[in-house]
Amino acid sequence: MTADMPLSADTAITGPYGSRSPLDYYLVMPGPGQAGGPEAPVDGIVVEEFVLADDHTATGLDSAGWSVTDGTWWSSAAFSRDMRTDPALRDRVLAVHRRTAEAVYRRIGGEDLPGEAALRARFRDRLPLDDSAPLLLGSPRVPEGFRERRVYRVLFAGDLDAERLRRLRDLWSMEPAGGCADPTARVAGTARMRAGHDTLTWDLRRIGPGTAWCLDLTACLGGSSDDGVGSLLRELTAAMRHARLIPVTIERFA
Repeated sequence: MTADMPLSADTAITGPYGSRSPLDYYLVMPGPGQAGGPEAPVDGIVVEEFVLADDHTATGLDSAGWSVTDGTWWSSAAFSRDMRTDPALRDRVLAVHRRTAEAVYRRIGGEDLPGEAALRARFRDRLPLDDSAPLLLGSPRVPEGFRERRVYRVLFAGDLDAERLRRLRDLWSMEPAGGCADPTARVAGTARMRAGHDTLTWDLRRIGPGTAWCLDLTACLGGSSDDGVGSLLRELTAAMRHARLIPVTIERFA
């Protein structure tokens, strides 16, 4: 039960913050827990993109899908919601890179997968997400030398088995949290990086056994731009997707 090219160099942090991968691609498999690939049997392809506010929090989710049975494209907020709330459907959904989705579409559909601009034109049924102001948990303390401190949470539906958890820790060179050997421990590890004038720290956290995980990112910004925060959030989210978790939303606490 491995994802398409899981936790490879394509999901590692490749630069100060890494490069952008604009759209998220999924295969819908015939059964639960199946591995995907260009030759794998599939029921369909789903393409998604979070709608982001200026501070990189999520305000909506756009999606389009293609079904093998009828060979047509559709857009459904209800299906995107079910991918996150229905465990049976979630177990059949597998994150892949675009090149795998292209190979599957060409093999089954007999033509090239539309470009990303054309795919966005098929986004017609947006799933709205909470776009309220950041929840301020007390007065944020900005460390000396920085202009701003932000705290983000990326919530994911699903669960990590021991192997995928180990690979995420290794990918990010995470420091183990106290008691992380306990399968019920909430914080599984912490990673840190310095990029330019910014310092970033993220915790991999279990929300509930078998139900959900999250990444909590603390960004201490010293530069004039926050663009790098968005790039890092995308890269971290991509790695979690390829560990068979499905992102639900991106919130900000401070």
